[in-house]
Amino acid sequence: MRPSTARGAEALILPDVRPRIPGGPQSVADVLEGVTDPNRVAVIGRRGRLTYDALDRAANRVAHVLIDLGIRPGDRVGASLPNDIDIVVAFLGAMRIGAIWVGIPRVLAPTEKAYITRDTEMSLLLADPHVADEHRRRSDEFVPGLRAVTVGDADWTDRLDASSDRRPDVPVDAFAPAAIAYTSGTTGRPKGVVHSQHNLLVPGAVAVAAGEFPPDGPIATSAPMTILNLFVLVPLTAFQAGTSCVIMDDNDPATIADWIAAERVMHLTVVPTVYHDLLDEHSATADRLASLVRPRSGGAAVTETLRARWFERFGHRLTSSLAMTEAPTYVTREDPAEPRLEGGLGRAVAHVRITIVGADDQPVPTGEVGEICVSPATDGPWAGVYTPMYGYWDQPEETRRALRDGMLHTGDIGRLDEDGNLFLVDRKSSLIIRGGSNIYPAEVERVLHLDRRVDECVLVPRPDERLGEVTVAFVRVTPDAEVDVDELRAHCAEHLARYKVPDEILLVDDFPRTALGKPNRSELARSLQTTSETGAG
Repeated sequence: MRPSTARGAEALILPDVRPRIPGGPQSVADVLEGVTDPNRVAVIGRRGRLTYDALDRAANRVAHVLIDLGIRPGDRVGASLPNDIDIVVAFLGAMRIGAIWVGIPRVLAPTEKAYITRDTEMSLLLADPHVADEHRRRSDEFVPGLRAVTVGDADWTDRLDASSDRRPDVPVDAFAPAAIAYTSGTTGRPKGVVHSQHNLLVPGAVAVAAGEFPPDGPIATSAPMTILNLFVLVPLTAFQAGTSCVIMDDNDPATIADWIAAERVMHLTVVPTVYHDLLDEHSATADRLASLVRPRSGGAAVTETLRARWFERFGHRLTSSLAMTEAPTYVTREDPAEPRLEGGLGRAVAHVRITIVGADDQPVPTGEVGEICVSPATDGPWAGVYTPMYGYWDQPEETRRALRDGMLHTGDIGRLDEDGNLFLVDRKSSLIIRGGSNIYPAEVERVLHLDRRVDECVLVPRPDERLGEVTVAFVRVTPDAEVDVDELRAHCAEHLARYKVPDEILLVDDFPRTALGKPNRSELARSLQTTSETGAG
């Protein structure tokens, strides 16, 4: 591995090798080349649909507009846009001129958006009207000189109409930094994970080669496309498979059910919360969702209760994986054809190797718990094809720490069984230390979910003068269920050591949520810290 010499990317570590992806495009810029049916619908959104041919030409127009706006290879182009066709076209256009894409979730506060623009020294922001107005009103908080363009307004439309639909003559390096995805800032300032166009294509190429995505099986999501992993999992995978991607613009379960029924969606990639909501939606009947034979979830734990309810209602197995921004996307996946292992997240996908290491960074024996590390596969047709993330933008120490010993140290705690199945224990960063004893929230949450009345739960710490930290479980129960917190604590006591039993259980109607719809742990923990400091509650 070698350090990057690109301006603003000195912290990065680029690979020494440039492996080829077997049997497919080698860069995102070329992902639409070789499509066998240019008249097949490629992308569907609220604004309409584009065939592969129309998408190709639209991406070229955007590429020329970006060039006219002064964007050159390596420049950072931000996007804070809604889920629709425009964000997909803009992404492809940026890739065709070698720009570095930076997704900015629209739900972020203006100060959070501004931080990302400053951290990346962003050159251009593609925005919806609301975000463009935020920039106008608070431009002093954003990176100096940032130009914000409102996608979809008259000026943008005129620029597109006047541009060429021919591919711009710009050499694109598939191994140069191509996209920055920001992690949450729960442990400090947000970190920008950097990937190449090569990195972004590999997960989809592996899945397509395994036959998971036939050309007649539309792939859909309702999660924000400003999240880079979603581009990898949905449009890029769909384009490599030659199928359609459906970009849903709303997390409302009735709307999602309508999309699935209308477009005959086969694969859905959303967080568990969406599946919970679909189960509670009267219009999401088994006949309307009959095409959805590959429901997959990630971003949070998929409980055994949710799996059972989904199978009982729809007859198809809801599977999960271990995915992360740094990979990008998944590193393990469940095979729906194999028996379900409680707590299991499947085996390593073909392009990666999973190693569990101890505190000394040495591999631990099979079955023992340690940190989950990811590296390129060493055998099979995908051996050596995967290249880990390039690091964290402008954070050299964090980069070296995460990529030491030639592996991606994920910060996740888990174990492997004799068959290579991965079991997640928890995140290092979510560790709670109660009176000197370590408590991993995922372990306690798993036990709570053994009670089928528990729909979702989150365990977080509350500051305590004597013990340092105590535990509080926020619990949302299934509709119409009656639950007594003393019963839940007794249930936990049957399965957990005494110190792991939640000190307090709070029943809630819902949780504050992240942009992906996951319960926001940090906000829940902050609320407890506030009440502790004020003496309330």
